[in-house]
Amino acid sequence: MSELREEVESYFRGLRDRICTRLGELDGGAFVRTSWEREGGGGGEMSEIRGALFEKGGCNFSAVRGGRYPSVPSVASAQGEGSTGAHGAGADVANPRPARSAEDRARDDAALGILPPRPEELAGKEFFATGVSLVIHPRNPFVPVVHMNVRYLEVGGLGWFGGGTDLTPCRPFAEDTAHFHATCEKALAPHGAALYPRCSQWAKDYFFIAHRKSERGVGGIFFDYLRGTPLHSNDLRAAFSVVQSVGDSFLDAYAPLVEKRRDTPYTEAERQEQLRWRGRYVEFNLVYDRGTIFGLKTGGNVEAIFMSLPPLVSW
Repeated sequence: MSELREEVESYFRGLRDRICTRLGELDGGAFVRTSWEREGGGGGEMSEIRGALFEKGGCNFSAVRGGRYPSVPSVASAQGEGSTGAHGAGADVANPRPARSAEDRARDDAALGILPPRPEELAGKEFFATGVSLVIHPRNPFVPVVHMNVRYLEVGGLGWFGGGTDLTPCRPFAEDTAHFHATCEKALAPHGAALYPRCSQWAKDYFFIAHRKSERGVGGIFFDYLRGTPLHSNDLRAAFSVVQSVGDSFLDAYAPLVEKRRDTPYTEAERQEQLRWRGRYVEFNLVYDRGTIFGLKTGGNVEAIFMSLPPLVSW
């Protein structure tokens, strides 16, 4: 898989560069890049902006390796089976739907190329992980916060992709939500009609704040353990093409919303509302986010891991 690993790393670096360039143009500033090395193998580059439009934003690249895959939240919780937590809302009050057995979900997911590894396939194995992680916190309360992550992992002899993107506006606009979701759906459409509905629901389940009994924002897409597609089962290169579609569509999904809302006037009261709302973003990322947990357990760069947190927040 070393050849694929090199291609994925190269794509992720290029994606980071394209996103930083375009968002920097929107802000009128530039991302400051800082390299870091991980004790034990690998490292990455932080790219951070603190500008007039984007109060704080980061678009980070990393490629790390280690001798022992860390313990992370369970596959069941990550897929939303039998849970009412942020990683799953199988029968929660925000997302009521008929309960489905783990066997049914596993069968349906396998048909989509979603094949979670068994714990014994991961325990004690060497690992490699690379990806791009992005969070943007605009200054204007009417410009939505956005998150995107695309990643590739190898553990032992297994490899899989994960990622997604979601929109978390302080003041939602129906047309903005529709545009964001339509762009995500268009990105996934070439890979099979069943993929978007699953990834969209997975985002609703994953980005759920259990103690608040609400979603973090207005959703998007989320997926993990992707080793193929509905059209190309158990084909890592097909799964890579899904991740490329998600990454390539990000600016189309987000930049028009920034351009539309950036000059909307706001009051000090609306600014204070934004700071209180950001508290929920912090709560999710510190309590539930699997990327945060993985980064900390693998000895990642702490500043890069907490890049996702807003610069100002209130409760």
